[in-house]
Amino acid sequence: MDAPVIVVGAGPAGMMLAGELRLAGVSVIVLERLERRTGESRGLGFTTRTLETFDQRGILARFGEIERSTLGHFGGLPLDFGILDGACQAAKTVPQSVTETHLEDWATGLGADIRRGHEVLAVHDDGEGVDVEVRGPGGPHTLRAAWLVGCDGGRSTVRKAAGFDFPGSAATMEMYLADIKGVELKPRMIGETLPGGMVMVGPLPGGTTRIVVCERGTPPRRREAPPAFAEVAAAWQRLTGEDISAAEPVWVSAFGDAARQATEYRRGRVLLAGDAAHIHLPAGGQGMNTGIQDAVNLGWKLASVVRGRAPLALLDTYHGERHPVGRRLLMNTRAQGLLFLSGAEVQPLRDALRELMAYEDVARHLAAMVTGLEITYDVGKGGHPLLGRRMPHLELDGPGGRTSSTELLRPARGVLLDLADNPRLRQRAAAWSERVDLVTARPREAAADGAAYAPHDTTALLIRPDGYVAWAAPGSHHDLPMALERWFGAP
Repeated sequence: MDAPVIVVGAGPAGMMLAGELRLAGVSVIVLERLERRTGESRGLGFTTRTLETFDQRGILARFGEIERSTLGHFGGLPLDFGILDGACQAAKTVPQSVTETHLEDWATGLGADIRRGHEVLAVHDDGEGVDVEVRGPGGPHTLRAAWLVGCDGGRSTVRKAAGFDFPGSAATMEMYLADIKGVELKPRMIGETLPGGMVMVGPLPGGTTRIVVCERGTPPRRREAPPAFAEVAAAWQRLTGEDISAAEPVWVSAFGDAARQATEYRRGRVLLAGDAAHIHLPAGGQGMNTGIQDAVNLGWKLASVVRGRAPLALLDTYHGERHPVGRRLLMNTRAQGLLFLSGAEVQPLRDALRELMAYEDVARHLAAMVTGLEITYDVGKGGHPLLGRRMPHLELDGPGGRTSSTELLRPARGVLLDLADNPRLRQRAAAWSERVDLVTARPREAAADGAAYAPHDTTALLIRPDGYVAWAAPGSHHDLPMALERWFGAP
């Protein structure tokens, strides 16, 4: 074996997965076809859930001061994410190139082996391991790993070579995206619907402006190279009447509205994450964020299996938990595409939805959907409101002084949070102490929403490494040892 795990693709999902594996002590090789990062801005910013995840791993500080906002949209209709708990903010105008740089620095700092200029040619899973045929700077060669994860994008070589089904709908239109300099345009942060299509304008750091152009009736094309900026400028002028042909293009791309999802996220010893598992219209920048969350869900589970601490059944929960999330992602991005990119015939639907969004329950539902905060995993029955949901930031006082639920997750280990100083609870969990940190603490201050985040009668919480609550007392029907064994293996 060259490594227990080989990851293909050094984008955000691949780098996040590599870092998660290294935190768990698992060696990983990352193969990337490109010799160097493109530097293209691509996805901008990250959602509340990704922001929380980065903070739980100590990555957020690498970004320095970032612009945050509660303002968002659903299909071009304004939506205030702050309705969720007042603290839900997304990071704005952070280019994907910056996110990739920080994630790669984090992963390599943990010891991940990143090999650029290595293109995967073929994959062979023999049931005991996976052989990966690679063409690298030194020529063709074969690497072998116990597990292979494809994080290599919408045209994933791994997905195709391993025989995954990827059903869905083909693109029906083509849209342009460009970062430009030297032109002043009025901001259209959530887009503007025009008689011939839709345009979007947003500022980026360094005097750059991001524009998106969707001209209805433009057939999809399979391009081998980015479109010429003249095509973008011509479409912009047809839609807006504005001439941007003299602008300096920094980066130009085209994309479509195809929507596809792999029917399974694992086949034998090959797994998929990120765009390799699901592609869709980039509405609200959800794709990169969902890919990062795929990686965080998968990383600790795969590491536990690799290290012999958990059975394969744990790895099966990766598909069981993340495939529904991907399916829902495709649903909401398709709905947003219909609202945003259709013509006047959809205006009555837009007007009706705008009225509905004035109701708090509707706005809260949509905001939770596009931020990823609605996600609830099946961790067993019980009435506690945090069961299966992400653990929000909670300030704590412990024997070692002030801490928080966020800081406790930095090592990417399970955490049993004893809020009632219960020796019997700690005794029952002692057999898992090598895998789960047992922490006695009490809430330092009320959370933003006490009913949802820290019910006053909560005495204990078992938090998985990915930040989701697997057991709570009172409220869980499962016994604590049963929950510990399910998620962390037999003692």
